[in-house]
Amino acid sequence: MKWNAIVLGGLAGFTIFFGLPLAFLKNLNLRVRGFLTAMSTGILVFLLVEITAKVIDNVEDLTVSAASGFPRWGDTIFYASLFAAGLFIGLMGLVWFEKVFIKSAKDDELSPAQNARRVSMMIAMGIGLHNFSEGLAIGQAYSWGNTQLAWLLVIGFALHNATEGFGIAGPLTGHPSSWGFLLSMGLIGGAPTLLGSLIGSFWTLKPLEVFFLSMASGSILYVVGELLHLGRKLKDETVTSAGLLAGFFLAFITELLITVASGGVQGS
Repeated sequence: MKWNAIVLGGLAGFTIFFGLPLAFLKNLNLRVRGFLTAMSTGILVFLLVEITAKVIDNVEDLTVSAASGFPRWGDTIFYASLFAAGLFIGLMGLVWFEKVFIKSAKDDELSPAQNARRVSMMIAMGIGLHNFSEGLAIGQAYSWGNTQLAWLLVIGFALHNATEGFGIAGPLTGHPSSWGFLLSMGLIGGAPTLLGSLIGSFWTLKPLEVFFLSMASGSILYVVGELLHLGRKLKDETVTSAGLLAGFFLAFITELLITVASGGVQGS
């Protein structure tokens, strides 16, 4: 049993519970919620750049080597295809999930409280699917020996998952709710990170690492788009921009701290 991978996945996923008590609040300042959403977006933008750059670097290195005669061009095309396929599945998979399981539901057949619970559950399921691909990337990075990237993913995703709880609890504000339901939603949204981390830790093949990281990039790209859409409702560019910068630099400082702590030895 890969206990380290389980711990990493647990750390990354279960911070989602931090935001769930929001469901019990009657009122929350819109500017505060907007700032937290924008900060979450900034963290993800940095992670998107960081993760995608690592995958692209691998493909570029193979391209340079292929131009020199080793390895063959087929290897370069293979990894580039993995990158494209992972990005496509990570992004379009969540688009398909939202279209089939969320937007197709009939809201008018439910009471306001029931609809709030349904929306909350659909959000938790979407986040869980997204977090599963994140867990795969964490487990693969750990199994491959890239502990710097693994911890960067864990800390970054943990910071983001802490705000994802607000997304799950948001629709429930103003409606009756229970700790049992909230804890269930937290498990649906957070547990897949642990499961994905465990599964991803069983293989150390480079193609799987590239594919899993590409899936994470695609899913992050989807969530960034969703968060930007939510941020537009705030209609306060100052708060939104400040949150974006705060999140981006928070992730950047986190990476620097990890690099210093690891002595810069572990890298892609």
